[in-house]
Amino acid sequence: MKLGLVQRLDRFCGRFLPERRVFLKSDTDTRFVRLSPTAQVMGIGVTGAVLAWTCIATAVLVIDAIGAGNFREQAKRDQESYQLRLNTMAQARQDSITLATLAQERYDIALKQVAAMQQELLNSEVRRNELAAGLDVLQNRLRDTLISKRKLDQDIEKLRLALAGEGQAVSPMGAADQDMVAFLTTALNDTAAERDQLIKSAQSAQAYSQELELELRLTQERNEQIFRQIEEAMVVSIEPLNKLFKAAGMNPDRILDAVRSGYSGYGGPLAALSSRGTPPTAEELRAMNIMQSLDEMNLYRLAVDKIPFYHPVQSSHRFTSGYGKRWGRKHEGADFAAAHGTPIYATADGTIVHAGWSSGYGRLIKIKHAFGIETRYAHLSKIRVKVGQKVSRGERIGDMGNTGRSTGTHLHYEIRNNGTAVNPMNYLKAANDVF
Repeated sequence: MKLGLVQRLDRFCGRFLPERRVFLKSDTDTRFVRLSPTAQVMGIGVTGAVLAWTCIATAVLVIDAIGAGNFREQAKRDQESYQLRLNTMAQARQDSITLATLAQERYDIALKQVAAMQQELLNSEVRRNELAAGLDVLQNRLRDTLISKRKLDQDIEKLRLALAGEGQAVSPMGAADQDMVAFLTTALNDTAAERDQLIKSAQSAQAYSQELELELRLTQERNEQIFRQIEEAMVVSIEPLNKLFKAAGMNPDRILDAVRSGYSGYGGPLAALSSRGTPPTAEELRAMNIMQSLDEMNLYRLAVDKIPFYHPVQSSHRFTSGYGKRWGRKHEGADFAAAHGTPIYATADGTIVHAGWSSGYGRLIKIKHAFGIETRYAHLSKIRVKVGQKVSRGERIGDMGNTGRSTGTHLHYEIRNNGTAVNPMNYLKAANDVF
């Protein structure tokens, strides 16, 4: 049955491809090979399959080459666009730092002006109190003088009435009486002149007091304007920093309390406000509030250096993988790809607790930061720090590589809060929104 099927197939193919013989001739013999129609069909099929496979493979290679070229061009354009964006962000961050520095300088100048105005205000108050006391003394003297004058006027009037009543019966005044009258007249004139002088002095003192009150009011208005500008500057400066910590999922009050406990200090320009034993004035309370706001801003600045808001890769790079599930497993960090040997930087102040090989991480660096935060930098090609070393924010700690369980050159970056992995992009995005 099987043989019959082959024969029928051979007979069918013989209609289109008759049997052929290939002769092989040597010096002593001649042989031939018989090519049946079925063998010819199989040979043609194999040849056609080889040709088809060759054409398909060539087409696939050509398409891959064209696609790879397009991908390289697209990657190059993406890299240029990302580099431009990085440069723009860096320029914006530099502008923000410059503005913050200028604001700090303006605040220092305004604080000095406030201190000078406060001193001038105190001096004016002292002068006003002295003038008020002098005015009281002058008024008392004037009152005593008026009483003396009134008494002398009464005595003179009595003497004149007595002289007029006696008429001719009274003998002419003697030398002693004339001297008494002359003395009384001179005393009266002197008293009147002194009274006029005291009145002029009192009027001058009152005018000077009014000038001091006007100057005091103008000084208070200038102080009010300065205080208002400084308070607005404090709000504008502190509010973005407060949002920065909230965006990273952190409690600003708890962070500031922790930083304050490590940087305790006392004294300053307003430390002597309570030395006079009197309650502080409204201006002094506002100045104290501004100093507290400035202290809070300094605490924010210290906290920013201790929390990983800095980007570990400052060169041109690509974001290749984020935090979350990947290939059925949890990816506990973020991946950034760049050229082999790209510098890697510490994202916050801290202490190196691991610097060496760690199974799937490859060459790994762990940095312990404040507030229970730890950062990890994996797959490095080179480690530039040692265990126990103190590093600062922005300090170079290693080079990007492809060590450990890795499919290409990149940095695997992790942030752990009290041992639990969190999304690093929350910190980096919060920093980009503020800085």
